[in-house]
Amino acid sequence: MRLQLALNVDNLDEAIAFYTKLFNTEPLKVKPGYANWAIVDPPLKFVIFEKGGDHGTINHLGVETDTAEEVVEADKRLRDAG
Repeated sequence: MRLQLALNVDNLDEAIAFYTKLFNTEPLKVKPGYANWAIVDPPLKFVIFEKGGDHGTINHLGVETDTAEEVVEADKRLRDAG
């Protein structure tokens, strides 16, 4: 399980260059208007979307899991905890 952080950027190519240097790793996937990294330490899926005018704003936050059962278990645990 890892946190997912998605940001909007003005220029995809510039952002890819910056975050590749920051994380010291190449993106896992690059498509038109989109790139993502699978960071090992700390466990993070980092995503950028090219959206002019919204530079640096959060697109979305999430938790990435390997299975749907992990989501069901977390939901039950949180509901049981009130």
